[in-house]
Amino acid sequence: MRSLPLPLALTARLSPVVVLAALGWALSSGPLAAPQAAEHKPAEEKTENRAASAPSTSTVSKAYSAAPAPCDSVAKKTIESLVPGAKTGGKEIPSTDTKLRRTCSWNALKGYDYRWLDVSYEVMESDEAAQNAYEEHTGKKSGGGPVPGLGDSAYSVVNLTTEDKQETREGVVLARASNALVTITYNGSDFESKKAPGTDTINRGAIKAAKEAVAALEADEG
Repeated sequence: MRSLPLPLALTARLSPVVVLAALGWALSSGPLAAPQAAEHKPAEEKTENRAASAPSTSTVSKAYSAAPAPCDSVAKKTIESLVPGAKTGGKEIPSTDTKLRRTCSWNALKGYDYRWLDVSYEVMESDEAAQNAYEEHTGKKSGGGPVPGLGDSAYSVVNLTTEDKQETREGVVLARASNALVTITYNGSDFESKKAPGTDTINRGAIKAAKEAVAALEADEG
């Protein structure tokens, strides 16, 4: 088989640096209560009012406290099917906080066919924070649509890009399960025909990986 140079964009992806902060997660605090007008009341009543208005120190109950091992989140047979020729063990990407954010990648060039798969977990402080982040991220997407029966809510989108006449089709699935977010990125190219795999092939592959990754999250906490 003759050797083919990879397009610059895909060559760069062979040395991935995943920055989950690019998802743009942002938390906002609720409005502060308006201060009450001072009144002449007995000292006991003022003390009770101060106690009632003091912020609660209780912690929010979280379904998930840590991200599971991402390289174990997808079955080996699924990796062999979606990324032929890849090492099924995958490669975990360094993270600043492995308890809250973890990512694993698989990629391989078999013959002229190239495939790439990422599985990422992000554990947040509460269901509300995760839902806000989910809505913020999906609100920036055009096209795609919901994925029924996956976590509490899920969304998938597939896009086609072309560089130097080489097509690459990429599918992204974002799922929320309680206070955790699961992101799947799956793409592919054919360097002989310069065409990309079909939309249905990429979308189905990304959703299959997402279902297994969400199941692994639920099993890890259970």
